[in-house]
Amino acid sequence: MKKQKPTALNKRGKKIHFDGYTFDSQKEFDFYYRFIKYSGAPFEIHPKFVLEPKHELADFNTHSIRYTPDVIVYDSRREKMHVYDVKNSFTVYGIDPSVKLRWTLFSSKYGIPVEAVVIRKHDFKVIGFGTTKTRKIDQPLICSDVFYDWHEALRK
Repeated sequence: MKKQKPTALNKRGKKIHFDGYTFDSQKEFDFYYRFIKYSGAPFEIHPKFVLEPKHELADFNTHSIRYTPDVIVYDSRREKMHVYDVKNSFTVYGIDPSVKLRWTLFSSKYGIPVEAVVIRKHDFKVIGFGTTKTRKIDQPLICSDVFYDWHEALRK
């Protein structure tokens, strides 16, 4: 069987192991190394969240719904400052519709949107998802560090 190139619908990208973390892609590692590791802000890599627990019904059980962001950055009070998910693009080729649903559920439960990140040579583009005030994909916020208010990643 021939290996497929990674897309939004398959997860066969090359994993990167560094600093005790396993990154799902080179882009995810680059985001960590260039913008998170030396930022000075507290962070978590791949924390797991249960958005909807498993339900036991009369004849069967439902699956739980989980979400694992790539990175969460915290402020000095240990409050969530940014919830990041690194993507190849902001289009349907980079963001699967089922992922957008998880982002909406996450935003509803935790009160902060998920920010999709696309890495560039010297900075990164970001759009907040999971709210009614999402930026247009051709008008992302351009950032060079994590010290901005997540509200800026929503609609102008």
